[in-house]
Amino acid sequence: MAFTPRPATDATHAVREARDFLMAHGTDYDAAFAGFRWPELDEFNFATEWFDVIAGEHPNRNAVTIVSPELVASSWTYAQLSERSDQVARWLRSLGLGSGDRVIVMLNNTIELWELLLALLKIRAVAIPTSTLLSAADLAFRVDYGHATAVVAPTALRTRVDELPKSILRIGVGEQVPGWVAFSESENAPTAYTPSEPTKASDLSLLYFTSGTTSRPKLVRHTHVSYPVGHLSTMWWLGVRPGDVHLNISSPGWGKHAWSNFFSPFLAQATVFVFNYDRFDASALMQVMDAHDVTSFCAPPTVWRMLIQADLSQLKKPPRELVGAGEPLNPEVISRVRDAWGQTIRDGFGQTEMTCSVGNSPGQVVKDGSMGRPMPGYPVVLLDPVTGELTQDEGEICLDLSQRILGLMDAYDSDADMTAEACRGGYYHTGDIASRDADGYLTYVGRSDDVFKASDYKISPFELESILLEHPYVTEVAIVPSPDPVRLAVPKAFVTLARDIAANPQDAAKEIFEHARERLSAYQRVRIIEFVGELPKTISGKIRRVELREREAERVADPERTEGDQFHERDFR
Repeated sequence: MAFTPRPATDATHAVREARDFLMAHGTDYDAAFAGFRWPELDEFNFATEWFDVIAGEHPNRNAVTIVSPELVASSWTYAQLSERSDQVARWLRSLGLGSGDRVIVMLNNTIELWELLLALLKIRAVAIPTSTLLSAADLAFRVDYGHATAVVAPTALRTRVDELPKSILRIGVGEQVPGWVAFSESENAPTAYTPSEPTKASDLSLLYFTSGTTSRPKLVRHTHVSYPVGHLSTMWWLGVRPGDVHLNISSPGWGKHAWSNFFSPFLAQATVFVFNYDRFDASALMQVMDAHDVTSFCAPPTVWRMLIQADLSQLKKPPRELVGAGEPLNPEVISRVRDAWGQTIRDGFGQTEMTCSVGNSPGQVVKDGSMGRPMPGYPVVLLDPVTGELTQDEGEICLDLSQRILGLMDAYDSDADMTAEACRGGYYHTGDIASRDADGYLTYVGRSDDVFKASDYKISPFELESILLEHPYVTEVAIVPSPDPVRLAVPKAFVTLARDIAANPQDAAKEIFEHARERLSAYQRVRIIEFVGELPKTISGKIRRVELREREAERVADPERTEGDQFHERDFR
């Protein structure tokens, strides 16, 4: 049977008009920021009124390409994915799932993930994307807190899922197991799906748990427009265009995956490209990027730091767009990549609670270390974290709620108090501190919880970490305050060393201390270095400095406690 596309609706045209405006001003920041307006939408369904429409216009364009660890590539066109998600939608309805039902989506980067997410949008169910790395206890917490009625997961993870209440519908990808419904059964369902009613723009479509860098994960509510249409800002920041091949390294289950592996590329009519490596190998990654003509590449700082340890000249066709996200990129990384590939990594800022709100957009001057300027549609202001007053130079990154911000979350689920606290005083408070220069560029200072004082001077961990990362011995570093009876606190660095260094830990500490003394002011000086095998991180890869702060406070409080590879600056004077 020939593919039958869905017709465009008024909502489709409104989103397209906003999208085309941004693409027409792809490198003109001033015009894009001044002229962009979020579309007015009462009803909208991203799957039926955007993806399926694009599938009718470009049926043979690849929507998703996945390369296996054995370097075997498989692709699915827009038309194929449109038809297949219709079929999955029909099948899910036959299982009793429908509007408002909450479904844990605990899948890897396999095609079933895209089929399922589109299908859930079509039946107006609510997806709760979840990492496959979660423990059984973490999964149980998410099912309970998120009020999920179904879980879709690889059957290889059944021991974690089996601990859930028997009332939870279990849908398995992989070999069939007792008590689970096999996802493969969906292939026998009818292929045509007709929505029973329109989708309200304000209806809930996604629930995302935050990464929990400083506290228990929060559950963020997104509507059928806040992420699906709000990611127009992310699309513009990424610089992804129709027909592009966009590679984003991100694990499913986190907001960034939706940013760059789902909504933004599909808004741009591009191809989502995935490389499912078993273990990160910079050479293999560059080989795959060359072989498949990747045009835009987004990766977290951890991946960028590993890449610069390799021979970057192996990549013969660097992507047109290079982007970093997840945590701020250090200038050293940006410089090394620019020297090798002739392109500058463009940093950006956002949260699970929003789409990209600040970024270095294509074609603009990139100031190393800066995360750029406010994105179109985002009224970003800085507030003094103590007085709450507007400030021009440095303060908490906030959004002015007197203006309509389509890409901002609806609320925190089942937590009105937390929502009210985040939106107090007419502003959405990010909890992140930044400085602003005369040109309006914002530079990340740190989480408000991470910034600390030493001898009454404010210390930005990110600033100190950027300096230490310039040393070739340092692979990763986290700065935290170490309690001090005289200075209140002194900066301590937890450092992971490069594997191939010849120096012993004491010699390495001596060189790193000397490196820091030459580049930091006296009040910023790193006083203690502790070498560790790895830094504590969230499952999404963000450093948990709160855990290191607690560990250091406990160490100082216990004088009998001994340390391994820990060194004090005073011992090298």
